[in-house]
Amino acid sequence: MKPVIVVHGGAGRIFKEREEGSRAGVVRAALRGYGILKRGGSALDAVEEAVRSMEDDPHFNAGEVEMDAIIMDGKTLDSGAVSAVKCIANPIKLARLVMEKTKHMLLTDRGAHLFAQTMGIPETPGEKLITERSRERWKKNLDYATDYLGTVGAVAIDSEGNVACATSTGGLSNKLIGRVGDTACIGSGGYADNHSGAASTTGHGESIMKVVLARLILYHMEQGLSPEMAADTALDYMKTRVGGLGGVIVVNNSGEWAARFSTKQMSWATVKDDQLHYGIYAGERHTKSVDEALTLENTTTK
Repeated sequence: MKPVIVVHGGAGRIFKEREEGSRAGVVRAALRGYGILKRGGSALDAVEEAVRSMEDDPHFNAGEVEMDAIIMDGKTLDSGAVSAVKCIANPIKLARLVMEKTKHMLLTDRGAHLFAQTMGIPETPGEKLITERSRERWKKNLDYATDYLGTVGAVAIDSEGNVACATSTGGLSNKLIGRVGDTACIGSGGYADNHSGAASTTGHGESIMKVVLARLILYHMEQGLSPEMAADTALDYMKTRVGGLGGVIVVNNSGEWAARFSTKQMSWATVKDDQLHYGIYAGERHTKSVDEALTLENTTTK
């Protein structure tokens, strides 16, 4: 099986001055994940690394004050998730530890915090995790209904044919205390099953939960639809049934992929056959060879 990775940096409205950074961020994440796959690494390691790259990127506020994350292994259906996590830079790492070091699937708030301490995860002061953009948005109490840019995700298939998904979010601004969104909920924020494929979602959390969006996409693929058709069908259902907008990335168990959204924009990137594709707007698709992209990446980061 030829490995494939797809990543997203959140759906919604990306302001002009942030477009370049958003594109660069998803490209960097996809290249990092693909590097692992190319060396024979697992889909799980690839999606964790890709998401971690975006959690650390200030263009995406996935590393926020109160965070949720999920990771899922399509081979075993094992999954780990955390919600309402504070003072941890990479909640996706903690979600992976929940999956591998406990018998549980979701730890929340204080329990997740205690588990992180037990696992020796270093704490990061909350102030460090708040990007300037998030602080400004919170101050102005801007309408966040069409802006889900705090969510990042990745899906992958490795050379052994195993699929995995990972999703991480800083959640909604100005939410009620105790609100848990879709990201940490299995089947909503993400789902992976070797029998069909993997999906990671972004968008209006309550709408995503109502239709169990990630699992719905896999259901449509089980019925024979391509990743693109399955994604469009599920997004259309969410829009017509509950009025929700969002975006998804999908890979099926034969390595076909899709990045689809009903919002104005969604930053995404994918690597397959050593070719990188990426975009933000509907219909936008840039293509480069991985070698070319890595050369560019190395010159810009020096």
